[in-house]
Amino acid sequence: MPFCDRNCNVITPFITAPGNRNETVLLAPAIASLKKIARLVGLNLKKSIMSLDGVYNSCRNRKRIFNFGMMPNIPENKRNRKKSKRGRKQTFCQKIFKERFRTIERIFAWEDKFKRLLLRFEFHSMNHYAMKTIAYSMINLRHFCG
Repeated sequence: MPFCDRNCNVITPFITAPGNRNETVLLAPAIASLKKIARLVGLNLKKSIMSLDGVYNSCRNRKRIFNFGMMPNIPENKRNRKKSKRGRKQTFCQKIFKERFRTIERIFAWEDKFKRLLLRFEFHSMNHYAMKTIAYSMINLRHFCG
């Protein structure tokens, strides 16, 4: 789960979890990592928009993002409901959500160009994550050097 900006630069490295865990619980350590990196680099992420998939749509995740000073842009997950929920509607902008595909999906496509990551030859996870870090560094260097 890497975070990137609008220029397709990877801001925070990935958060790891076992394959049988739901992605929703990964947001808490990812935001903690984002806070740490933003503080080290000097990024001001206050009043910026965090656009995520509908998987992350929960009160707890929206509150985490809001308490960090960012605005959540997450499509509502209907959860097999036929009628809409009562109460205040969640803010969601389809235009910003579509822009997400231009950025994060492009990063995933660039990541897939590294054969070692695509097929995962490494037996140890530490080596695989080190290769991912190198790949994300090279993706960021494309923007700054080219």
